[in-house]
Amino acid sequence: MTTAELVFSEGRLILARPGTDDPTLRAWDAADELLLEQALDVAAGIEEPRVLVVDDQFGALALGLSRLSPIVVADSAVLPAALVSNAALNPAFSSAEQVYSWIDPPAGPFDLVVLRIPRQADYLAWLLRWLNGVITDSSVLLAGGMIKHLPSKSVEVFGEAVQTEQVLPARKKARVIRCRKGTESLAGWPGCWKGYALSGRNGELAVQALPAVFAREKLDIGSRLLLPHVAREVSPMQAGSSVMDLACGNGVLGLTALSERRDVQLGFSDVSSHAVLSARRNVEQAFPEASASFSHCDGIDVGAGAFELILLNPPFHEGGVVGDHIALRLFEQASKHLKPGGHLLMVGNRHLGYHRSLRRYFSRVEQLDASPKFVVFRAGNR
Repeated sequence: MTTAELVFSEGRLILARPGTDDPTLRAWDAADELLLEQALDVAAGIEEPRVLVVDDQFGALALGLSRLSPIVVADSAVLPAALVSNAALNPAFSSAEQVYSWIDPPAGPFDLVVLRIPRQADYLAWLLRWLNGVITDSSVLLAGGMIKHLPSKSVEVFGEAVQTEQVLPARKKARVIRCRKGTESLAGWPGCWKGYALSGRNGELAVQALPAVFAREKLDIGSRLLLPHVAREVSPMQAGSSVMDLACGNGVLGLTALSERRDVQLGFSDVSSHAVLSARRNVEQAFPEASASFSHCDGIDVGAGAFELILLNPPFHEGGVVGDHIALRLFEQASKHLKPGGHLLMVGNRHLGYHRSLRRYFSRVEQLDASPKFVVFRAGNR
């Protein structure tokens, strides 16, 4: 965990970034700084404003605006724990009592919305359309991000969905856009759900996902390499065996397992609430009778129990940061949630050297398959 100080008009925040000891990775950036400045300025002109913070990263916005008692909603399950941790470091700033997700979002209307602009253009378009439903004509939307991380089509996305009132001058390579409510909504928007057909044991399965989900329009090549091994691993399992699709995304690994054996118990878990909603929808449509559970959490929930098989295609980036820090955390969790004789079945990028890092947590690591870019491993403990 690394910490860094954010100084702004309301005081000083000590903010920690969980999951990494890299001192170059801070829990806040110049976009947070600029958004706080603009939000406090706008709020000063509104009597008792109702404020919404959307997709705060590690609590800089929620804590920095704590005097306004903001409502907080985020796709990522990382934020709730990060917010609690950072609130403890800053007793002068109160923390939101609840962090909402898209599984159960807050109700409007809001006078002021402070939004971190996501990297995905489709997710930005989804957010802006959702926000149009919870703001009024007099509301102010402040959207900000680091310029290098803004979607390439962000100008068009804003132009289609909301009224852009002012593009503020860039500062420290960050930018904030001031907007008003637009007319576009999520109802009937064709970009809401996108997907592809997946070949299963009993025919094709429709696999669809919301915009914040990885590889929602096409099966990624890592999963493509792993899927035949999923079918082979699940086929001989006993009825009622427990399987976890960890970092499930649209649920394609778990769907493949259910296609092979509908009598296993499947758990789906992802840090993204859009992913959890997508996996749940896909399972309910393809296998309505399946024994399946869905969890929005950062890895495996502490009370999830143990599994005979854990399936994993780990993310290798978090925002703009690429590396194996997420995978290492998931490996550690998986090692603690396997039943005796159980194992982890995973695919990973060849260049990240997972054959070495897996051995930190598992006594048995076996390579099952490989392509020029990806490797499939089975890991377990004696």
